[in-house]
Order: sequence, then structure tokens, then C-alpha cells
Amino acid sequence: MNIINEMRLKIPSKSVNEGFARSAVASFAAQLDPTVAEIADIKTAVSEAVTNCIVHAYAGEIGMITLEARILEGGVFMVKIRDRGCGIADVKQAMEPLFTTAQGDERAGLGFSVMESFMDKVTVRSTLGKGTIVTLTKKIEQRAR
Repeated sequence: MNIINEMRLKIPSKSVNEGFARSAVASFAAQLDPTVAEIADIKTAVSEAVTNCIVHAYAGEIGMITLEARILEGGVFMVKIRDRGCGIADVKQAMEPLFTTAQGDERAGLGFSVMESFMDKVTVRSTLGKGTIVTLTKKIEQRAR
């Protein structure tokens, strides 16, 4: 699929940057003229992916998170959220609802489930000690203007 437009954003894994990342990606996606619901879906999924990087990837340290968003022909929106943190030992298990590695009750283990419910496709590639790439894809229906 041909790339129509693309952007890249690199941020430190600080919780204060989660809202900025979510808004920046949503602003970029706006050129596809999505509905309010579609923008909300994208923002929620990006928020979950970035929060996973902040909470899990760097074990309390600050590392970098890279977001790469693309508009593809046919109204396809894609965003990759990449960290270079600890990686995920078992991606399939991590994507199971309610699975979490966090201690205590502060994490519900629903991040990937939320992403999957709001996006058309979610893929996760991870290597222990090298990091994780979450790719979120959503087709934005073209409406008559």
C-alpha cells in the first residue's frame, strides 16, 4: 500500500507525555476526516500502547518511545509504538485479557484487549532485552462530502 503521509514522534517514557502522544497522533489522523468515534478509538488505543511502554518497558527508568504514524492509500491509518525496553517474554500470554506482570491491584491487564477492541488490527513484535513494537491499524471509512 502506498504511503500518502507520515510522521514520527520521539518522547521520553514519562507519564506526562502520554496525553501529548495521544493528541499528536489523533491530530495527524484528522486529515482522513474520521468521525469523532473513530478519533476516540485511535486516541484510546494509542494511550494504552504508550502507557504499556511507560509502565512496563523500562522498569522504572526513563527510556524513549517512538511513534510512527502513516496514512496509507484507501483511508488506512497505521501507527507503530516502539520502545527499546525489556521486551515481552510471551506475547501471546501478554495479550490475554487480565494478564499483567504488575504487582498489586493497580493494573487490570486489559491494555491489549482495549487496543484490539478499538482498532481493526493489532500486532505485537517483541524481543527480550531489545524492546517491543505495537502496530495499530484502522480503516477510516470515506464519507461523501
